[in-house]
Amino acid sequence: MSSSDFRQIAIRTEAGKAERLFRAAVSAFCSLTRPSRREIAQLEDLTLPLFNDVSVESRRYVAAALSECEYAPAALVRRLAEEPVEIAAPLLTRSNALSDIDLIALIGRHGLPHARAIARRKALNPTIADLVRALEKPTLVRTRPPETVAKPAPAKPEPVATRDTARPVPGGAAENARHRLRSIMRPAGEGAAVDTFLGQSAYVKLRETALTGNAAFFQTALSDALEIDFQTARAVTGQSSYTALLAALRALDLTEDRAFLIAVAVYPAEFPHPQAIRLFLDRYQQLNREAALDKVRAWKAETLSRAIRGNAPEGSERRQASNSDEASLKAS
Repeated sequence: MSSSDFRQIAIRTEAGKAERLFRAAVSAFCSLTRPSRREIAQLEDLTLPLFNDVSVESRRYVAAALSECEYAPAALVRRLAEEPVEIAAPLLTRSNALSDIDLIALIGRHGLPHARAIARRKALNPTIADLVRALEKPTLVRTRPPETVAKPAPAKPEPVATRDTARPVPGGAAENARHRLRSIMRPAGEGAAVDTFLGQSAYVKLRETALTGNAAFFQTALSDALEIDFQTARAVTGQSSYTALLAALRALDLTEDRAFLIAVAVYPAEFPHPQAIRLFLDRYQQLNREAALDKVRAWKAETLSRAIRGNAPEGSERRQASNSDEASLKAS
Protein backbone atom coordinates (compact mmCIF):
# COMPACT_ATOMS: atom_id res chain seq x y z
CA MET A 1 0.00 0.00 0.00
CA SER A 2 1.44 3.41 -0.97
CA SER A 3 1.55 6.58 1.11
CA SER A 4 -1.23 8.08 -1.05
CA ASP A 5 -3.47 5.14 -0.10
CA PHE A 6 -2.83 5.80 3.59
CA ARG A 7 -3.62 9.46 3.05
CA GLN A 8 -6.92 8.70 1.36
CA ILE A 9 -7.88 6.42 4.25
CA ALA A 10 -7.12 9.20 6.71
CA ILE A 11 -9.16 11.73 4.74
CA ARG A 12 -12.16 9.43 4.48
CA THR A 13 -12.23 8.62 8.18
CA GLU A 14 -12.65 10.71 11.27
CA ALA A 15 -9.92 12.96 12.66
CA GLY A 16 -9.04 10.50 15.42
CA LYS A 17 -7.83 7.92 12.94
CA ALA A 18 -5.85 10.58 11.09
CA GLU A 19 -4.07 11.40 14.33
CA ARG A 20 -3.34 7.74 15.03
CA LEU A 21 -1.99 7.34 11.52
CA PHE A 22 0.16 10.46 11.94
CA ARG A 23 1.68 9.16 15.16
CA ALA A 24 2.00 5.56 14.00
CA ALA A 25 3.77 6.50 10.78
CA VAL A 26 6.38 8.56 12.62
CA SER A 27 6.86 5.89 15.29
CA ALA A 28 7.39 3.21 12.65
CA PHE A 29 9.85 5.43 10.80
CA CYS A 30 11.88 6.14 13.94
CA SER A 31 12.26 2.40 14.52
CA LEU A 32 14.14 2.03 11.21
CA THR A 33 17.89 1.75 11.71
CA ARG A 34 18.85 3.41 8.44
CA PRO A 35 15.85 4.56 6.36
CA SER A 36 16.24 4.95 2.62
CA ARG A 37 15.57 8.17 0.73
CA ARG A 38 12.38 6.62 -0.60
CA GLU A 39 11.14 5.88 2.93
CA ILE A 40 11.98 9.42 4.04
CA ALA A 41 10.05 10.84 1.08
CA GLN A 42 7.10 8.53 1.78
CA LEU A 43 6.87 9.72 5.39
CA GLU A 44 6.86 13.35 4.26
CA ASP A 45 4.20 12.61 1.60
CA LEU A 46 2.05 10.99 4.26
CA THR A 47 2.43 13.37 7.20
CA LEU A 48 2.67 16.85 5.71
CA PRO A 49 -0.85 16.84 4.17
CA LEU A 50 -2.23 15.72 7.55
CA PHE A 51 -0.28 18.31 9.52
CA ASN A 52 -3.01 20.95 9.84
CA ASP A 53 -5.62 18.34 10.84
CA VAL A 54 -3.83 16.84 13.84
CA SER A 55 -3.86 18.15 17.40
CA VAL A 56 -1.17 20.02 19.27
CA GLU A 57 -0.54 16.91 21.36
CA SER A 58 0.20 14.86 18.24
CA ARG A 59 2.56 17.52 16.91
CA ARG A 60 4.36 17.63 20.24
CA TYR A 61 4.65 13.82 20.28
CA VAL A 62 6.05 13.72 16.74
CA ALA A 63 8.51 16.54 17.43
CA ALA A 64 9.86 14.70 20.47
CA ALA A 65 10.14 11.43 18.53
CA LEU A 66 11.94 12.98 15.56
CA SER A 67 14.34 14.92 17.77
CA GLU A 68 16.04 11.62 18.64
CA CYS A 69 15.96 10.33 15.03
CA GLU A 70 19.29 10.52 13.21
CA TYR A 71 17.74 10.54 9.70
CA ALA A 72 14.64 12.65 10.32
CA PRO A 73 12.84 14.02 7.23
CA ALA A 74 14.12 17.58 6.82
CA ALA A 75 10.87 19.04 5.44
CA LEU A 76 8.77 17.68 8.32
CA VAL A 77 11.33 18.80 10.90
CA ARG A 78 11.40 22.33 9.46
CA ARG A 79 7.61 22.45 9.50
CA LEU A 80 7.52 21.39 13.14
CA ALA A 81 10.29 23.85 14.02
CA GLU A 82 8.03 26.71 12.90
CA GLU A 83 5.49 25.74 15.58
CA PRO A 84 5.40 27.49 18.99
CA VAL A 85 8.36 26.62 21.18
CA GLU A 86 6.19 24.38 23.39
CA ILE A 87 6.01 22.00 20.40
CA ALA A 88 9.28 22.72 18.63
CA ALA A 89 11.64 22.76 21.63
CA PRO A 90 12.91 19.13 21.34
CA LEU A 91 13.85 19.68 17.69
CA LEU A 92 15.38 23.08 18.33
CA THR A 93 17.48 21.61 21.11
CA ARG A 94 18.62 18.32 19.54
CA SER A 95 17.69 17.69 15.90
CA ASN A 96 20.56 17.27 13.42
CA ALA A 97 18.16 17.95 10.53
CA LEU A 98 18.29 21.70 11.24
CA SER A 99 21.31 23.42 9.71
CA ASP A 100 22.93 26.61 11.01
CA ILE A 101 21.10 28.58 8.32
CA ASP A 102 17.80 27.03 9.44
CA LEU A 103 18.52 27.99 13.06
CA ILE A 104 19.40 31.59 12.18
CA ALA A 105 16.23 31.91 10.10
CA LEU A 106 14.12 30.51 12.95
CA ILE A 107 15.61 33.02 15.39
CA GLY A 108 14.95 35.81 12.91
CA ARG A 109 11.29 34.82 12.55
CA HIS A 110 10.41 33.74 16.10
CA GLY A 111 12.78 35.70 18.34
CA LEU A 112 13.71 34.91 21.92
CA PRO A 113 11.53 31.83 22.66
CA HIS A 114 13.11 29.83 19.83
CA ALA A 115 16.52 31.39 20.47
CA ARG A 116 16.56 30.20 24.07
CA ALA A 117 15.74 26.63 23.03
CA ILE A 118 18.42 26.72 20.31
CA ALA A 119 20.96 27.96 22.87
CA ARG A 120 20.70 24.60 24.66
CA ARG A 121 22.08 22.70 21.64
CA LYS A 122 25.40 20.91 22.06
CA ALA A 123 28.27 22.20 19.89
CA LEU A 124 26.28 25.26 18.87
CA ASN A 125 27.94 27.48 16.27
CA PRO A 126 29.65 30.33 18.20
CA THR A 127 28.13 32.92 15.87
CA ILE A 128 24.62 31.70 16.70
CA ALA A 129 25.48 31.59 20.41
CA ASP A 130 26.58 35.24 20.23
CA LEU A 131 23.34 36.11 18.43
CA VAL A 132 21.27 34.49 21.19
CA ARG A 133 23.19 36.37 23.88
CA ALA A 134 22.74 39.65 22.01
CA LEU A 135 18.98 39.03 21.80
CA GLU A 136 18.76 37.97 25.43
CA LYS A 137 20.25 41.12 26.95
CA PRO A 138 21.40 43.51 24.23
CA THR A 139 22.15 46.41 26.61
CA LEU A 140 22.92 44.62 29.85
CA VAL A 141 25.93 42.53 28.87
CA ARG A 142 28.69 42.93 31.44
CA THR A 143 32.36 42.30 31.19
CA ARG A 144 33.89 39.37 33.02
CA PRO A 145 35.68 39.97 36.36
CA PRO A 146 39.16 41.46 35.84
CA GLU A 147 40.95 38.29 36.88
CA THR A 148 39.27 36.26 34.11
CA VAL A 149 40.02 38.71 31.30
CA ALA A 150 43.25 38.18 29.42
CA LYS A 151 45.62 41.08 30.09
CA PRO A 152 46.48 43.18 27.02
CA ALA A 153 50.03 43.42 25.82
CA PRO A 154 51.93 46.29 27.52
CA ALA A 155 52.72 47.89 24.16
CA LYS A 156 49.01 48.04 23.20
CA PRO A 157 46.88 49.17 26.15
CA GLU A 158 43.10 49.04 25.81
CA PRO A 159 41.80 52.58 26.47
CA VAL A 160 38.18 51.47 26.17
CA ALA A 161 38.47 48.88 28.94
CA THR A 162 40.25 51.43 31.19
CA ARG A 163 37.55 53.99 30.61
CA ASP A 164 34.67 51.55 31.22
CA THR A 165 36.12 50.08 34.42
CA ALA A 166 37.25 53.43 35.83
CA ARG A 167 33.91 55.20 35.78
CA PRO A 168 30.37 54.61 34.50
CA VAL A 169 29.56 56.29 31.21
CA PRO A 170 26.38 56.40 29.13
CA GLY A 171 26.16 53.29 26.99
CA GLY A 172 29.03 51.69 28.88
CA ALA A 173 27.40 48.25 29.02
CA ALA A 174 26.96 48.17 25.25
CA GLU A 175 30.56 49.36 24.87
CA ASN A 176 31.74 46.47 27.07
CA ALA A 177 29.74 44.02 24.97
CA ARG A 178 31.36 45.33 21.80
CA HIS A 179 34.77 45.03 23.43
CA ARG A 180 34.17 41.36 24.24
CA LEU A 181 32.67 40.55 20.83
CA ARG A 182 35.64 42.19 19.09
CA SER A 183 37.98 39.52 20.46
CA ILE A 184 35.52 36.72 19.62
CA MET A 185 34.50 37.79 16.14
CA ARG A 186 37.68 39.48 14.84
CA PRO A 187 37.96 38.41 11.16
CA ALA A 188 41.11 36.65 10.01
CA GLY A 189 43.21 37.72 7.03
CA GLU A 190 43.93 41.01 5.37
CA GLY A 191 40.83 40.82 3.16
CA ALA A 192 38.40 41.07 6.07
CA ALA A 193 36.22 44.15 6.30
CA VAL A 194 37.62 46.30 9.13
CA ASP A 195 36.11 49.41 10.60
CA THR A 196 38.20 52.08 12.28
CA PHE A 197 35.68 52.43 15.12
CA LEU A 198 37.72 51.11 18.06
CA GLY A 199 39.35 48.64 15.65
CA GLN A 200 36.31 46.33 15.64
CA SER A 201 35.19 44.55 12.49
CA ALA A 202 32.55 46.23 10.37
CA TYR A 203 30.49 43.05 10.56
CA VAL A 204 30.20 43.14 14.36
CA LYS A 205 29.07 46.75 14.31
CA LEU A 206 26.55 46.08 11.54
CA ARG A 207 25.24 42.99 13.31
CA GLU A 208 24.83 44.71 16.67
CA THR A 209 23.00 47.71 15.24
CA ALA A 210 20.78 45.52 13.02
CA LEU A 211 19.71 43.48 16.05
CA THR A 212 18.64 46.58 17.98
CA GLY A 213 15.73 47.03 15.57
CA ASN A 214 16.55 50.73 15.30
CA ALA A 215 16.88 51.58 11.61
CA ALA A 216 18.86 54.77 12.23
CA PHE A 217 21.53 52.91 14.23
CA PHE A 218 22.03 50.38 11.45
CA GLN A 219 22.01 53.06 8.74
CA THR A 220 24.73 54.94 10.60
CA ALA A 221 26.86 51.80 10.86
CA LEU A 222 26.34 51.05 7.16
CA SER A 223 27.27 54.63 6.30
CA ASP A 224 30.54 54.27 8.26
CA ALA A 225 31.38 50.86 6.81
CA LEU A 226 30.87 51.90 3.17
CA GLU A 227 32.03 55.50 3.61
CA ILE A 228 28.80 56.86 2.18
CA ASP A 229 26.56 59.58 3.55
CA PHE A 230 23.66 58.82 5.88
CA GLN A 231 21.05 59.80 3.30
CA THR A 232 22.36 57.17 0.89
CA ALA A 233 22.53 54.52 3.62
CA ARG A 234 18.92 55.29 4.52
CA ALA A 235 17.90 54.90 0.88
CA VAL A 236 19.69 51.53 0.68
CA THR A 237 17.74 50.06 3.62
CA GLY A 238 14.51 51.95 2.97
CA GLN A 239 13.57 49.94 -0.09
CA SER A 240 10.86 47.29 -0.07
CA SER A 241 13.36 44.50 -0.92
CA TYR A 242 16.91 43.68 0.14
CA THR A 243 18.41 44.09 -3.37
CA ALA A 244 20.40 47.25 -2.56
CA LEU A 245 21.47 45.89 0.83
CA LEU A 246 22.68 42.73 -0.92
CA ALA A 247 25.10 44.80 -3.01
CA ALA A 248 26.28 46.70 0.08
CA LEU A 249 27.04 43.52 2.01
CA ARG A 250 28.76 41.94 -1.00
CA ALA A 251 30.94 45.03 -1.39
CA LEU A 252 32.07 44.52 2.22
CA ASP A 253 33.02 40.94 1.23
CA LEU A 254 31.07 39.36 4.10
CA THR A 255 30.62 35.60 4.16
CA GLU A 256 27.23 34.18 3.20
CA ASP A 257 26.13 33.38 6.75
CA ARG A 258 27.09 36.82 8.05
CA ALA A 259 25.38 38.59 5.16
CA PHE A 260 22.24 36.52 5.71
CA LEU A 261 22.16 37.21 9.44
CA ILE A 262 22.23 40.96 8.81
CA ALA A 263 19.68 40.73 6.00
CA VAL A 264 17.20 38.70 8.08
CA ALA A 265 17.56 41.16 10.96
CA VAL A 266 16.82 44.14 8.67
CA TYR A 267 14.22 42.43 6.42
CA PRO A 268 12.66 39.63 8.55
CA ALA A 269 9.48 39.52 6.45
CA GLU A 270 11.52 38.64 3.33
CA PHE A 271 12.36 35.16 4.67
CA PRO A 272 9.07 33.40 5.46
CA HIS A 273 10.26 29.96 4.30
CA PRO A 274 13.49 28.05 3.47
CA GLN A 275 13.08 28.69 -0.27
CA ALA A 276 13.45 32.42 0.35
CA ILE A 277 16.67 31.76 2.25
CA ARG A 278 18.05 29.64 -0.59
CA LEU A 279 17.13 32.39 -3.06
CA PHE A 280 19.05 34.95 -0.99
CA LEU A 281 22.12 32.72 -0.81
CA ASP A 282 22.01 32.03 -4.56
CA ARG A 283 21.76 35.73 -5.32
CA TYR A 284 24.61 36.52 -2.94
CA GLN A 285 26.86 33.83 -4.45
CA GLN A 286 26.16 34.98 -8.01
CA LEU A 287 26.70 38.68 -7.30
CA ASN A 288 30.20 39.61 -8.45
CA ARG A 289 32.05 41.65 -5.85
CA GLU A 290 33.41 44.06 -8.46
CA ALA A 291 29.85 44.74 -9.60
CA ALA A 292 28.88 45.41 -5.97
CA LEU A 293 31.85 47.76 -5.55
CA ASP A 294 30.80 49.58 -8.74
CA LYS A 295 27.36 50.03 -7.18
CA VAL A 296 28.89 51.57 -4.06
CA ARG A 297 31.05 53.85 -6.21
CA ALA A 298 27.90 54.97 -8.02
CA TRP A 299 26.29 55.81 -4.67
CA LYS A 300 29.33 57.89 -3.73
CA ALA A 301 29.28 59.65 -7.09
CA GLU A 302 25.60 60.47 -6.62
CA THR A 303 26.39 61.85 -3.15
CA LEU A 304 29.09 64.10 -4.64
CA SER A 305 26.74 65.21 -7.42
CA ARG A 306 24.08 66.05 -4.85
CA ALA A 307 26.59 68.10 -2.86
CA ILE A 308 27.64 70.01 -5.97
CA ARG A 309 24.02 70.72 -6.90
CA GLY A 310 23.35 71.83 -3.35
CA ASN A 311 26.23 74.31 -3.43
CA ALA A 312 25.36 75.75 -6.85
CA PRO A 313 22.62 78.20 -5.72
CA GLU A 314 24.85 79.54 -2.96
CA GLY A 315 27.66 80.23 -5.42
CA SER A 316 25.24 81.80 -7.85
CA GLU A 317 23.92 84.13 -5.14
CA ARG A 318 27.46 85.19 -4.28
CA ARG A 319 28.18 86.00 -7.93
CA GLN A 320 24.94 87.99 -8.22
CA ALA A 321 25.75 89.94 -5.05
CA SER A 322 29.25 90.69 -6.35
CA ASN A 323 27.87 91.98 -9.66
CA SER A 324 25.37 94.14 -7.81
CA ASP A 325 28.08 95.66 -5.63
CA GLU A 326 30.21 96.35 -8.70
CA ALA A 327 27.29 98.07 -10.42
CA SER A 328 26.57 100.27 -7.42
CA LEU A 329 30.22 101.32 -7.20
CA LYS A 330 30.19 102.34 -10.85
CA ALA A 331 26.99 104.32 -10.36
CA SER A 332 28.51 106.19 -7.45
